[in-house]
Amino acid sequence: MRWKLFTLMLLAAPLALAGPIYKWVDENGVVHYSDQPHENAQKIQLGAPQTYKATQYAEPAAVADTAAPPLSYKCAVISPTDQQTFTSVTSVAVSAQADPPPGPDAQIFVMLDGRMVAGQPTEGLQFTLPNVDRGEHTVSIVIRDSAGKVACQSGGVTFYVREPSVLGAANPQNPANQPPPNRPH
Repeated sequence: MRWKLFTLMLLAAPLALAGPIYKWVDENGVVHYSDQPHENAQKIQLGAPQTYKATQYAEPAAVADTAAPPLSYKCAVISPTDQQTFTSVTSVAVSAQADPPPGPDAQIFVMLDGRMVAGQPTEGLQFTLPNVDRGEHTVSIVIRDSAGKVACQSGGVTFYVREPSVLGAANPQNPANQPPPNRPH
């Protein structure tokens, strides 16, 4: 409350000490204002400053006592496990857990490589990440409360998607695994 009064006093002080204001237009048509007289200037009378009465709000402590305490979530990705490798997959199943379980008004998101993945959990906290490219990825979950505030964000879990190479020894399409062509002697 003191800082509001101090701010208002600082804003009102120059108006209380203000002298006359002069207005004139120069040869280029530019309007000027000054507290110093100028030839061809007209004196302007300023009206009383506009003021308002601040709205009274309840003290934060009183509001905190009446509000319901926010839920404190603990959440984690339990599948895939950290450093897990998937071979020849196009989608990856993600399972998460949250304590307490999120209510119906909570929003649950999966983050893949720092970006939100569209879609909602299929059952409980089970998700399917479609079209996962090969390479290293990080997955986490975010739970937002009914007001949209982040209630919990899990740590990231790193997993890998590998695709077999055409040149791999186990690939029957590898040219090295093909029998030599029949050549006449």
